[in-house]
Amino acid sequence: MSENRSGEIVSAFVIGGLIGAALGILFAPAKGRETREKINEWIDDNTEKAKEKLEKLEEEIIKRKDQLLKRS
Repeated sequence: MSENRSGEIVSAFVIGGLIGAALGILFAPAKGRETREKINEWIDDNTEKAKEKLEKLEEEIIKRKDQLLKRS
């Protein structure tokens, strides 16, 4: 599998997970205030995780780019 396809697949899974979690919270039988609180907590919890994953992905991209440039 090519490197570009791997990144696309990972992105698709991450986006799908985010959408699924949001829909699960929105359709859960809870009051509006409780739902908003859950969404805010979920966003707070996952924002940092997403930033860390993006930083790791950026580091991996830079590493692979450097490897390709060295081979040239």
